[in-house]
Amino acid sequence: MNGWKTRYFPILAEFARKGGHVVQPDTKELMSAMVGLPASVILSHHEESVKFLLSCAEPEDRMTLVHWSLLFITEVFVALRLPEVSAASERRQADKLLYSASAIHSEHMRETRSNKFETVLQHMDSGVALFDAAGNLRFVNVQMSKLLKAPRKALIGSKLRRLFFHESLSLTTRKHILRIYQGLAKYRRYHDEFQDAGGRHLLVSISQPSELDGDYLVSVKDVSEYKQIEQAAFQNDKLAMLGKIAAAIAHEIRNPLTSIRGFIQLLNPYLAEIGKQEYGRIILSEIDRANDIIYEFLNSSKPSAPMKQKVPVDLLLRETILLSESEAHMKGCEIHYENFAPGLTVAVDVKQIKQVLLNMMKNAMDAIQDVIGERKGAIEISARPDGRFAAISIKDNGKGIEKRILSRLFDPFFTTKEAGTGLGLSVSYRIITNHGGTIQVDSKVREGTEFMIYLPNVE
Repeated sequence: MNGWKTRYFPILAEFARKGGHVVQPDTKELMSAMVGLPASVILSHHEESVKFLLSCAEPEDRMTLVHWSLLFITEVFVALRLPEVSAASERRQADKLLYSASAIHSEHMRETRSNKFETVLQHMDSGVALFDAAGNLRFVNVQMSKLLKAPRKALIGSKLRRLFFHESLSLTTRKHILRIYQGLAKYRRYHDEFQDAGGRHLLVSISQPSELDGDYLVSVKDVSEYKQIEQAAFQNDKLAMLGKIAAAIAHEIRNPLTSIRGFIQLLNPYLAEIGKQEYGRIILSEIDRANDIIYEFLNSSKPSAPMKQKVPVDLLLRETILLSESEAHMKGCEIHYENFAPGLTVAVDVKQIKQVLLNMMKNAMDAIQDVIGERKGAIEISARPDGRFAAISIKDNGKGIEKRILSRLFDPFFTTKEAGTGLGLSVSYRIITNHGGTIQVDSKVREGTEFMIYLPNVE
C-alpha cells in the first residue's frame, strides 16, 4: 500500500515548519502504515520529499530544512525499530543519513544553479502550484506566493482542506479557494476568472496532465492589464456605434420636434383662454429637454478630429475655473487650484477640452450637493507632469461613487442622476482618447471622487 506516501510529505513539512515538533496523531498513524517497510524504500521517498521542500524554500532556509528533515527520518527509523538502526550500528546509520541529507542539499543547490527551466518556473508571471492526488500542496512558485500574499514555507505541505482555514491567508482568499474547490469537485476540470478584494482580475486554471502521475496543476494569472485594454476597446466600439446612430437619426427626430414646438406656441393663446396654459409650458419644456438630449447625442459623434493648438495647462484650468466659480459659489463650493508645473503645455482642441473640464466641474458640484449639510464643499484642481503626460486632477469631497458602478461611468446613457442623460462622461472619454490621452477615476463612498485626465504634453 502507498497510502503512507501521501501522508509522509505534509507531516515532514509540518515537522520542519514547527522546528521539530511532532504532529499528533497524524505521525502515529503514519508510523503504523510504515511498519514492515524496508529502510531503503523509506529513505528513497524521504529524499524525494526533501527535494520538494527545498524547491519551495528560500536559499537561507535550506540548511535548516535539511537539519529538520534529517532529525525527522532518524526519528522515523528509531520509532519503527528497523534492523538498520540497531544499537550496534546506530552511529553508522546516523552518519549515513547525515551524508545522504547533505548530498540531497548539495545536489539540489547544483541543480538550482544549472537548471534554467526551474528558474523560469519560479519567476514566471503566472502563479503555479502543484497538489498531489491526496490534496497535499507539493510545490508553490514565487508568483503564486505573491498572489496569495503568504510565504511559501507557510503553505508547502498543507492539505487543500486546511487552506480553507489557513491563518496566513486572508478571508477573501480562503473564500475564493473554497469556490474553486467546489467548482473542481463538480466539473472535474476548472477554468474561471474572478476579481479579488484588491480589484485584480485573476484567471484560474486547474488541470491534471497525464505526465504528472495524478497530480493537479494549478495556474493563476493576473489579467488586469488585459482587462483594461479589453474594456477600453469595448468602450471605443460602443462610442463608435453611438456616433453612427446619432448621425443617422438625430436630424430626423429634430425636424418633427421643431414643427411640434411651433404649433404648440401657436396654440398657447387658446390654452390660456381655457386655463390650460400650464400644459403648453410643460410640452415646450419637454421638447427643449429632448432637443438637449439630441444635442449631446450628436456631440458624442463629433469629436473625431480635434483642431489642436499649443496651450498652457495653467491657462486652460484658470479659464475653466473662471467659468465655473460663480455656479460653485451659489452651490456652496470652494475651488482650490494648484499648479505644480507652470510651464506645462499640451496640444489640444481648446473648445473640446474645456467641454470636458466643465463637465467634470459640474459633476463635482452635483456630487457635493448631497453632503453639503455635513461639511463644506470643496473642489481641488491640480496639474503636474507625469512622464510624457500632463496629469490634471479634479477632486471633490462629495458623496462618492460605489465601486460596483465605477466601471460603467463612461458607458453611454449610464447615469446616477435623476435628470441626467448619461452622455456627458462618454463624450468626455471620447474627446480625451481622441487626443491620445486617458481618464481614470478613483472614488470612496461618502468621502469623494477624483478624476485624473492625462494628456500628452509638448515642449
